[in-house]
Amino acid sequence: MSRHRIVRTMDYNDEYDGYDDVYGHSVEDEHCISPTDAQQWLYDRARGQQSISAFISKNKDIQEEEAEDEDEDAAFEKARRDSESFQRPQLDEIEQAKLSSCVDEVRSVVGDAVSERRIVETSMKFDYDMAKILDEILNEETQKKPPSKRVPSTPLTAPPPVLAAKSSNKTTPTPAKINLKEPRRGFEIASPKVPSSPVVSGRNTPVDITGDDLNRTPASLFKVSKDQAQRNARQLYEKERADQKSHIHMIVIGHVDAGKSTLMGHLLFDTGNVSQRVMHKHEQESKKMGKQSFMYAWVLDETGEERARGITMDVGQSRIETKTKIVTLLDAPGHKDFIPNMISGATQADVALLVVDATRGEFESGFELGGQTREHAILVRSLGVNQLGVVINKLDTVGWSQERFSEIVTKLRSFLKQAGFKESDVSFTPCSGLTGENLTKNAQEAALTSWYSGPHLLDVIENFKIPERAIDRPLRMSVSDIYKGTGSGFCISGRVETGVLCVNDRVLVGPSREQAQVKSVFMDDFPQTSVFAGDQVSVTLAGVDINNVTVGCIISDPQTPIPVTTRFQARIIVFNVKVPITMGFPVLLHHQSLIEPAVVCKLTASIHKSTGEVVKKKPRCLGNNSCALVELETSRPICIERYADFKELGRVMLRVAGVTIAAGMVTKIR
Repeated sequence: MSRHRIVRTMDYNDEYDGYDDVYGHSVEDEHCISPTDAQQWLYDRARGQQSISAFISKNKDIQEEEAEDEDEDAAFEKARRDSESFQRPQLDEIEQAKLSSCVDEVRSVVGDAVSERRIVETSMKFDYDMAKILDEILNEETQKKPPSKRVPSTPLTAPPPVLAAKSSNKTTPTPAKINLKEPRRGFEIASPKVPSSPVVSGRNTPVDITGDDLNRTPASLFKVSKDQAQRNARQLYEKERADQKSHIHMIVIGHVDAGKSTLMGHLLFDTGNVSQRVMHKHEQESKKMGKQSFMYAWVLDETGEERARGITMDVGQSRIETKTKIVTLLDAPGHKDFIPNMISGATQADVALLVVDATRGEFESGFELGGQTREHAILVRSLGVNQLGVVINKLDTVGWSQERFSEIVTKLRSFLKQAGFKESDVSFTPCSGLTGENLTKNAQEAALTSWYSGPHLLDVIENFKIPERAIDRPLRMSVSDIYKGTGSGFCISGRVETGVLCVNDRVLVGPSREQAQVKSVFMDDFPQTSVFAGDQVSVTLAGVDINNVTVGCIISDPQTPIPVTTRFQARIIVFNVKVPITMGFPVLLHHQSLIEPAVVCKLTASIHKSTGEVVKKKPRCLGNNSCALVELETSRPICIERYADFKELGRVMLRVAGVTIAAGMVTKIR
């Protein structure tokens, strides 16, 4: 085209030759569209189904909705503002601690529905008596709630007998039907039906429950058998486990090269759990590699890489029997590169053995800052382990010196007290894992018996107390491993945290809440019909895709499914951090066997470690040894519980660049 054109004499057909989409030209000139597209995209005044006039003409008697919800929201907003603007009265330290304790306990019962002003005034009125405070607040809340609207139950007049109707000339009117359903207000938009479970619908896609579905009863979403719904877990436990020994899980922790695997391997050999033939084989193979001192460690270090490198990399598992207990041994790795594996094992443990190396220089390197002796002890205490047996190993290298033993005990006792262990729950035992001294028999070495007359290691394990099992609670099982079984379906292994699990039960798997059926249950390679809280089991599942099950997900009861969220509030204790924790701080969240990237999205408040009192609201950063309320957000939905509801599933650990920076408990799920 030329720059200057004579527009009046232009032939537009020639100008736009070859162009299909010319602005201003109708598509009906040269092309057509299908009737379906025309019905979907082109406006037709004759249809008129979407117009408001057509809707009003068909629905004349529309009752307006009442504004009850708005009043409740307004009342909640007022109570929230009242709590935020309220300033607590000035009291002395003792009274302030009592008041903070009362407020926390009341909050755990009533939640955020009651303002802080109301709780504080009631607490001071009844002189911090919890029973009276809760009675007063709960009674007042009950009186505030409007009575639920029910249609008055009109007594239906029974129709007169047939003979009486014949004799009388008057016709008896038929009583009208009474509609007990609440009248529908407004109009209902057609909403999609609740998706059924994959087992019912014949598909393997996860069930996405959002919105109003979360407020419905789980029984309406997932169906279980009558036997599963009405099962009495306590009676079943007493029937099946009354004559059996109690079960306990014990993790062995400590610095790398402290002798944990050798100690446990020798203990297994002395208790008869490892045959002489297997032990001779390990001895010959370790001699060929020039590592004869590792012969006992090879009982638990089974992979070629672990044996070649001479360190434990994954949590080894075995079991021993004492007079009154069945003990599952969990041999944790001591190297700092494998701390995630150690955390995964510690979440399954009830008690712990802390192994330290008595050799001069070795204990100091493990105990000083950066050593795993200190970090492992803090980790197991943060994960709920209360009982600790300290094993002072390799004491034969210092000639069974009492001075060296006393020096180590003094340092560890003060540290463990600061970490939160009670002195009555901590014991100290000298021994040698390589020679087997003081393991299963009383000490025979003259240099040791001259000053030590306490129990041997097997007695220490025997004296551990059995923790209370939450058998009556809904089922929760954490998945630590997934593998393909020999038959149909696939197997998962993990620990039953709470509740009971039986063969043919229906369960929900992970955050997708996909429904599966339990085909078989094994514990210690023996088939079981039912397993209980505290058991380490392998379960074969059917009706679920293996790709939808991951390590770290939780198996839960369909009647009370586990909450699924991407954001929650936690009360954390910060350890030694190089960089202060600020808003937007990226971390690795450890929950049971789950490792999930997360972000600290909000710093709610700094709180006092012992009293729980709010020191500062919305701090800018968190430094070393501080305690705070923070909100964490994950990139994917995870299964998690509040610490107040399920202690076993309410603990989290935060790690950055291979260092544990904080531990905490979940206080609120968003």
